[in-house]
This record gives sequence, C-alpha cells and structure tokens, in this order.
Amino acid sequence: MSSNDRLRAGVIGLGWAGRQHMAAYADAADVDLVALAGMETEALQDLGDAYGIPDEHQHPEWRDLIDHEQLDLLSIAAPTTLHAPIAVAALDAGMHVLSEKPMAENADTARLMVEAAERNDRVLDVSFNHRRRGHVQVLKRMIDAGMLGKIYYAKAGWLRREGIPGLGSWFTRRAVSGGGPLMDLGVHMLDIALYLLDEPPVRAVTAATYAEFGPRGKGSSASPLLRKTGVQPGAFDVEDLSTAFLRLQGGETLLLESSWAQWIPKDHCYVMVYGSDGGASIEWGAPDDLDRSLNIWTEKAGVPATLHPHVPSDGQHAECVLDFIAKVRSSDYTNHRGKQALARAVVIDACYASAEKGAEVTLDF
Repeated sequence: MSSNDRLRAGVIGLGWAGRQHMAAYADAADVDLVALAGMETEALQDLGDAYGIPDEHQHPEWRDLIDHEQLDLLSIAAPTTLHAPIAVAALDAGMHVLSEKPMAENADTARLMVEAAERNDRVLDVSFNHRRRGHVQVLKRMIDAGMLGKIYYAKAGWLRREGIPGLGSWFTRRAVSGGGPLMDLGVHMLDIALYLLDEPPVRAVTAATYAEFGPRGKGSSASPLLRKTGVQPGAFDVEDLSTAFLRLQGGETLLLESSWAQWIPKDHCYVMVYGSDGGASIEWGAPDDLDRSLNIWTEKAGVPATLHPHVPSDGQHAECVLDFIAKVRSSDYTNHRGKQALARAVVIDACYASAEKGAEVTLDF
C-alpha cells in the first residue's frame, strides 16, 4: 500500500467508543470515513449526517457493511461477543481491523481473530486506550531507562463505587459480555501493568470473584448502593468485584483488582510498581477526572527523594486510531496480528477459571 493512498474507513457500533473512532478517522490525514453500521436507527442517521455519509452507506446490520463496502480500515465497537464474528468476516474480506477491548469473550474465540489476520496478511489491533494516558507514558519511559531498577512487584486496580454499566444490559449478561468488571475494567489495568513491566509472560493465576450488589439490583448510578430495586432473573450473571494474584515468568508478581460496585469513598484507578532502586504510583478517579498523580520514590545522592514528573496530556482513542493507521501504512504486518491482546485474553480466562475452581491455575507459555 502506498503511503500516499487515501484509506477508506468504517465503524461498526454507535455508542461512546464507536464515536471516538469516528472522530479520530475524521480528523486523520488521508483517511475518509465512508461507512457506518449500527442497530440504533436514529443514531445511525444522525451520525451519518454529521460525518457526511450518504444513506446507502449507513447500515443497520454489520454484515451488510462488510458485504457491500470496499474498506481498508474497520473499527469494531459492538458488544463483546460480536467482536470475533465481525473481525473474522472483515479480515477475510481484506480489511484491516481495530477492535475495542476486550478482544473477545474468551481466548479461544480471540484466537480465531488472530488466525484470520495471519491467513489474510492483515493488521489486527485492539484499542487499549488507557495505556495512552500521559502519566502511564512517563512512567514507562522511566522504567525503561532503568530509573527504578528491577521491578519485582506491582499492583493495579480500577474500582468503582456504584458503576455497574446498564444493569440488565448486555454488559451484565455473561453470554454477551463474557464477564463483569474483570473483563470490562480489569483488562485495561492488566494491559497497563504488563506494558509497564515489558510484557513478562504470566505463569500462574489465583483469583476470586464476587457478586454482592448486581444480583440485588444495586450498584449502578440508576440504582445506587442503598436502594433495593430488584433485578430480573438472568439480568445479572457476572461478577461485580474480582481480585487476582499473578505470578510472572521472571519471578515478579502482580495484584490485580477491579469492581463495578464496592463500599469505597469514590471511584479509584491506580498502578503501583516496586523496584530495587525506586517505586512509583499513578492514580486517577473517573476516566475524565483531572485529579491524577504520578509519584516516584527513590533517592538522590543517598537521600530519600519524592519526584513529581510533568505529566503530558492523554492520547486515548485518537492515538489508538493513529497508531492503527500507521501499522497499516507500514506494510509490514508480521508483528501486528493481535497476539499481545490474545495474551491478555488468556490471562483473563485463567482468572475466571481459578475463581471457579477456587485454586491456582497454571498457564503454558
């Protein structure tokens, strides 16, 4: 593909995440957003009009978009169990694919996506936008430069006070979502932690899951913790809190926790790393919360010191899309087949398996 060719892009999924991809494509140089798909008729028309997409390129069914559009790039922002069917069909049709996280409802299904990318020589990428946060990027550079020495222990978590996303929606039904906050939020924190630690393979997992709020119809912004609203049978069959202890290949360990509802003062996201020559923490609240911090604990000339590096602005979805476009334009897709995202799916599967068994699960690597 010539670096001068204009790329034709489409988006499947009309919710918040899909709209981030649309905006990024519309702003990207030499990319034309030419097709959308989604079941919400009014939103489809409104977004099509906003981006100048004619009616014949607005598709209520995702299959119609893949069958009738000649696209170079496709973003998937649909419910989790649709990621693999859409991605495989799009890759087989010759499109490069950027999927929202989680990659798929389980690792076996995610592996089908990787296999489709390999047999069609296409890019398959997964949008882990939170690793694009400014303080994550600064900490990554400091770790890579050796400022903290050898990292031997880390903790990461995303905890909500009352943030079940649409109680009774596809998010809270395992058959569609694949899981609860571990699948929705924990995978982001797992991605950040493994990214910071330079991708060590996970050797073993011990995990537990709990569902104390959702089954009682509590824990969402629409049904706060103190309100008893009840919930229809089957409307909530995932966890609302998960915790996991991961043993990594080099002997390092990682504690991972995530919740949609929990008795805490407020929403809290954090990563802490402990190294031989220093430690560090990054923290923030809600995703758009500007109250965030990066702290480095080390020593200067033998004296304990706390550093507060400058934190640049976040990249988030726009940067994910631009990186995806750059991978497509590179014409060398060997290392862009979604295998890193697949490794996250394998770990999430192991966490759920451990929680179900009540015992440690060992991974092959």
